Amino acid sequence: MTDFPLPSTQTVIKTAKTYGRDLLERVLSTFLQAGIAGVVVTQPLDGSMWYAAGAGGVGAVLALVKGLVARWRDVTNSASLARGV
Repeated sequence: MTDFPLPSTQTVIKTAKTYGRDLLERVLSTFLQAGIAGVVVTQPLDGSMWYAAGAGGVGAVLALVKGLVARWRDVTNSASLARGV
């Protein structure tokens, strides 16, 4: 039987910490983006289903712009604004 190579404890802890920072940032930024999109699109237009769909589109565009800014700001393979991710 072959041995299954497991990563070192230090690698697992470092990876979990990086993942946690990245996940927290993405959750918070998505919350803010969706909130802004919902207010900007549905409030002045007395929102309907189509306006809500438009708000989702605005949220998606904001997420795309954030990812592009993160890539432009620092040359990494991540869409995160957190350093070291």
